[in-house]
This record gives sequence, C-alpha cells and structure tokens, in this order.
Amino acid sequence: MYDVRIPVLIVGGGPVGLATALFAGRHGLRTMVLEKRDDTSTLPRAPGLQARTMELFRAAGLGPDIRALEMGDSHPYFEGGIIKVRTYAGIDEAEVLEVPSLDGPEVSPERVMGCGQDRYEKVLVAKAEEYGADVRFGSRLVSFEQDDEGVTAVVEEVRDGRRYTVRADYLVGADGASSRTREALGVRRTGRGTVFNALSVYFRAPELEQLLKGRKFILCYASAGGGLMGLSRLHGRDPWLAAPLFFPEKGEKPEDFTDERCVEIVRQAAGRDIDVEIVDKVPWRGAQLVSETFRVHRVFLAGDAAHVHPPAGGFGANTGIHDAHNLAWKLAAVLKGWGTDALLDTYDAERRPLGTAMSEQALVRNRIRHGHATDRDRADFVDDVIITLGYRYRSASVLAEPGARVLSPELELAGEPGTRAPHVWLRRGSETISTIDLFWDSYVLLTGPGGTAWAQAAEPVAEKLGIPLRTVTLGASGGLLPVDRDWAAAYGVGPGGAVLVRPDAFVSWRAAEPAADPQEVMADVLARAACQGS
Repeated sequence: MYDVRIPVLIVGGGPVGLATALFAGRHGLRTMVLEKRDDTSTLPRAPGLQARTMELFRAAGLGPDIRALEMGDSHPYFEGGIIKVRTYAGIDEAEVLEVPSLDGPEVSPERVMGCGQDRYEKVLVAKAEEYGADVRFGSRLVSFEQDDEGVTAVVEEVRDGRRYTVRADYLVGADGASSRTREALGVRRTGRGTVFNALSVYFRAPELEQLLKGRKFILCYASAGGGLMGLSRLHGRDPWLAAPLFFPEKGEKPEDFTDERCVEIVRQAAGRDIDVEIVDKVPWRGAQLVSETFRVHRVFLAGDAAHVHPPAGGFGANTGIHDAHNLAWKLAAVLKGWGTDALLDTYDAERRPLGTAMSEQALVRNRIRHGHATDRDRADFVDDVIITLGYRYRSASVLAEPGARVLSPELELAGEPGTRAPHVWLRRGSETISTIDLFWDSYVLLTGPGGTAWAQAAEPVAEKLGIPLRTVTLGASGGLLPVDRDWAAAYGVGPGGAVLVRPDAFVSWRAAEPAADPQEVMADVLARAACQGS
C-alpha cells in the first residue's frame, strides 16, 4: 500500500532534522529525512555550538569530527563578548554590552565552539547515514494524515515532481519557522510576534581586518547612519556577516537592498571607503513565537518549527538540537517496547516550557543590545550557562516536587531531579572520562561502595519491567574513581545513596541514604521514570 515504510519520518534537513536522525539512529531507529534544498547549507549560519550541544555530539560518537572543524581556538571570540561602536574604525572606543559566561571544566567535559552550519551539517549527514538514516535532499512534504497506528505522508521530488507515499510510525516536523508541518496540524503560536526585520549580508572585506586591530568579539554593533548593524565572524576563513535592519512598515523590502546599497551600508558602518565583495543576502525576521503544543498525536515539532525567537544569545539551533535529543530516546523507548505513550508526552512537558523561557531570554538580550532595555529586563537576565546547561525539567518522568523554576537565577547542577547530571571527572584505568560519558542508551543507577543494596534491588526490577538499566558503582577499588571531587557530594547524596539518571543525562530520581526495602522503592521509581502505568 505504501512506497516506503519507515519508523520515523523527519521533515527538514537542517541542524535539527539531521540531529534527530543522528540521535535516533544512535538508538537503533531507522529514519528518513526530507529536505527540499539540493544539499546542506552553503552559508555559515548558526555558528556557535554550546557545551551541551557538544556533549550530545560527544555521546553520539562524532565529537572529534565536529571539533576538528574548529578554526583554531574560538574561545577568544566568545570571551570578547558583544560590543558596540559608532563605526568599526573606532574599535578602540568599543562599549562592552555583554560577556557571556563560558562553560568551564568544572561544569562540562566540553566547551563552546565556533563552527559554521555549512561545515557541521556535512558531518551530521555522514554520521546519520552511517547509523542508517535515509537522507533525501531535493524532496519536500506535500501532505500527511495520521491515524491510531501511524502517519501516511505524500512526498514530492522537487526536480521532476515525482510523488510517492511514506508510511511511518511517527513524524517529526523540523522544517523551520514557516513549518508546513505545524500549519498542517493547525497548531497556533503565541508570543510577541515579529520584533524586527533584518537582512543577513555575507561579504568579504580584507581591509576590515586592519580596522578592527585584531579585536575579538561574538558580535559588534555599529550605530553609524542612525541605524544599528551587527557584524560577526568566528572563523578566519568565513565571510563576514552583517545584519542591517529594514522596516516593512515604512515600505522597505529585501529587494531594495541591491549589492551596491549593501556595499555602502558596510562602508558607512566601517567608517572607511573600503573594498567590499557581497557573497550572499538572506532576509529574515526576528520574532518570538512558541507553539501551543509540541505534540499532536503521532507528530512532533522541534526547533524553529516549535519555537522561534531573535538570535540574541545564539540559542536557536542549539535548543533545537537539544529538542531532537530529548525526543529521540523517547521515540526509541516506545518503538522498542519499554516506553509508553505517556513518556512521549513528556517531550512537550519538558521542552515547551524551556522553549518559552529561552525565547523570553532572547528577547531580553535583544532589548539590551538594541538599547531598549528596562530595569526589569536587566533584572530578568539569566546567564547563558544557565540557559544552556542549568535548566530544569518538570514532567511525569522526573520524580521531584513540583514548582521548581525552569530557569533559576543561579546555576544549580547538584543532582536535583530534573537537572542535567553533574559532571565529575572519573579515572578508569589509564583513561579519564566524565560522568556525562556514562549516559546514553539506558537508564543508569549511580551508587557508591555503600549503595550496593540499591544496585542489587534495581537490576531484577528493571529486567522485569523491560527497562534498559546499567548499575555503576563509583569509588570502588578497581572501578571508576572520581578524580577531582567526591561524586556523592556533587550529586547531593550520602555514601549509601543512589541516583537514577535517564538516557539523556538528566536526573530522574535520587535517594540520599539507604532504604529499608530498596526493591520496593526501585519498582516504583523505575516504573514512574519510564512512565509505565501512567
């Protein structure tokens, strides 16, 4: 009845769609990715990869492949922060607007990295295909229908118009801010709407290097000419990226920005009559909109299809990749038979509040950078490291008291259920690894030498429930030995305590001390963590 049968159909072959295929494939799921473009991105969009994103790539087995794309050490650029000048020739008088905190070795085994989308998308495609993904460029979704058993989609090849049908158990819409998947579902979005309109102008200007005098920055705003134009580049070989604003309400449109006009805009911002070569121009909207749900039965929304916001903070592609990771292990759990539909509901319960909070933080940063910030904006500002690593989940899969904030004012990675498990360096023979390296394809129960009763109780319970579980004893002679600090103190438990960590490295449950009947406790805890019986 169908031309193609696949467990998971992914619409959109950008960073989020490709990451979904990568992570799902790492869990053993076959996927098909539909991308209307002929190939991966040719422009260095979304150039900053957060430490959490690098943790996910590390766990998926391609961390070194991505890291190899880095042009030298990009840390000085991040340390330079966000600055503002009148013209780029006046770089010595730059005003520092924002210096994001960096994710140090005490927080993560990884660090932030500068790498253009045009480079890392190729790595994502190759690794996703290695894990069995069928990535089809030049293909677009025409329509789909879902029923109780799956989703039937009609796909069209852009080149010749040939159509075929695909039958999938689940569909993931990762098709961007103008998502056809979201529109077909009739999912509404709420938020501030369009905040500004901008044109990304990619250009080369060798003389600009001399004007900037080697100053490092993530973004440099120039106010010359009465407007505000951002300039960025994290790598020596990429084109510069400038983003002048335009105003449709004044009758302005992208077509008005000819190459000649863009050259003059760059020169005005530079404060010098420099040579400028225009490489490409891409119009876009800075908007804040969040879908009212990220799930409609067997169809899920991820990335910009689910939440869109101004680029301030660089949260977009990173947050979408985190969406993909959260969803992939849950789809694998259900398709392998041990997860439940209620576990899939936790995708929306966990990622939508974060998408809302993160998009609000992008708005706060946008107002600060554009000079429109209020005292309330400055008070609401949450540091980057909290947004990228320190957020908190609340769902049926997290056994914690309700009411904790998604984003706390301070970084709190101390083993609380709903937070990313703390990073502790471990020694295994001659090898040094992170606790983060322990979490990927199963639940993990962490104990110390005094918590063996927890491990002995958990293993038969997990086998009975069909839940994949590994028990790991930290600190035992001949095993995994903490290097830099006591793991139990880092996770907020005593010597006889235990911590249950999900496949995505988020803590589901912890017990500070031993229990009178650990098997009874574990039977309840594991069933609830996997949403069995929900």
